[in-house]
Amino acid sequence: MTNLLWLRQDLRLHDQPALVAAAQAGAVIPVYILDDDAPGDWRIGGAQRWWLHHSLKALGDALAEKGSRLILRRGDAVAILTELMERTGAGAIHAIRHYEPWWRKAEAALGERLCLHDGNHLAPPERVTTGSGGQFRIYSAFWKGLQEHLPPERPVDAPRTIPAPDRWPESEMLADWHLLPTTPDWSGGFDWTPGEDEARHKVAALALDGYDERRNLPSEHGTSRLSPHLHFGEVSPRAVWHATDAHDVTFRKELAWRDFTDGVVLALPDYADRNGRPAFDRLPWRTGRDATADLKAWQQGRTGYPIVDAGMRQLWQSGWMHNRVRMIAASFVIKHLLIDWREGERWYWDCLVDADYGNNAVNWQWVAGTGIDANMFGRIMAPLSQSEKFDAAGYIRRWVPELAELPDAAIHDPDAAGCRPAAYPAKLIGHREARERALAAGRKVR
Repeated sequence: MTNLLWLRQDLRLHDQPALVAAAQAGAVIPVYILDDDAPGDWRIGGAQRWWLHHSLKALGDALAEKGSRLILRRGDAVAILTELMERTGAGAIHAIRHYEPWWRKAEAALGERLCLHDGNHLAPPERVTTGSGGQFRIYSAFWKGLQEHLPPERPVDAPRTIPAPDRWPESEMLADWHLLPTTPDWSGGFDWTPGEDEARHKVAALALDGYDERRNLPSEHGTSRLSPHLHFGEVSPRAVWHATDAHDVTFRKELAWRDFTDGVVLALPDYADRNGRPAFDRLPWRTGRDATADLKAWQQGRTGYPIVDAGMRQLWQSGWMHNRVRMIAASFVIKHLLIDWREGERWYWDCLVDADYGNNAVNWQWVAGTGIDANMFGRIMAPLSQSEKFDAAGYIRRWVPELAELPDAAIHDPDAAGCRPAAYPAKLIGHREARERALAAGRKVR
């Protein structure tokens, strides 16, 4: 019997339960469908498209080595899979379960033709539930509940060979999808190697000594940089888990956070568009010409706050931003500029190679204070002191060259030190003024 293997954010052969099941049942036709309509406003952004091009190329090469091939189609996923079943006589579609609302809708539409498998989580979100059977809405409680399902199963090896069908359906050409940017080619500085081989290499090379401290220092290479590989499913979470030790608790909690955020969007599918706390619908966000100009300055890394600007420029030039700086930059646009968190969320979505629907939404609402498990709105990160506390001088010098010659004592706040270069912008707003404005807006919510 021939089976379709529907690939989405699971672009790997190792620890691929849908592939294993399909291969055991007969010949396999691996299919990737670029469906830009199903996600609506959440179609993948520019940085993700760059990654997807290279990841699909790597996966196609890996499949060819095993006597298989990758079929590429563009359009409505449900319609294309239905048509492929009819043309090939496939008896079933095998896929790994996904939790984005548009994929859950597509899975439901395919009905009994679809055989779903778990493989992108430490434990399926449906199993990690509260005493009443609902999804956890507080991470600490989720982490405690997850312990009942740990350790995850051991990863399974990729099949040595993949049975091929007698006839292959036609495939589109990857180059014809034009996933790579053209003008402006802002991806020229992307220092990444997408694909399963690179993901597994990074996992094998994980060095987590001192991770608790080093992960917060932007000037050091203290993070795993696995996030885009995990997002695209080039490596499974359980493979990463089993590559770590029991004392790597902080790292494992961050890995589990991805499971938690999928549980949130399982319970609240529109969490990326709506405040988790409805009271914040009353918050008076700034709009109009001045707010638009401030948002653009933030996007371009020209706010006058060096650590914020370094982060935003790193984002634009590399498709990634250090996690500590992501929080600082997000807090700045929300609290200092009083701009709706959804504006920042959308910018990250387009610019991050690791942009993930659940993770992105939950993180933004956590920083904004609008979410179900979030900081208070009145908690306003101080970017200048954060920069000094986490020793960001080297990070700033790399990404904000106008400040490269300043000494450490001045680089975090050139205005206060009286040595701001003419080429570097003044602050959009003072920290104290911004804090008072944000607190006043927050009081209107209460």
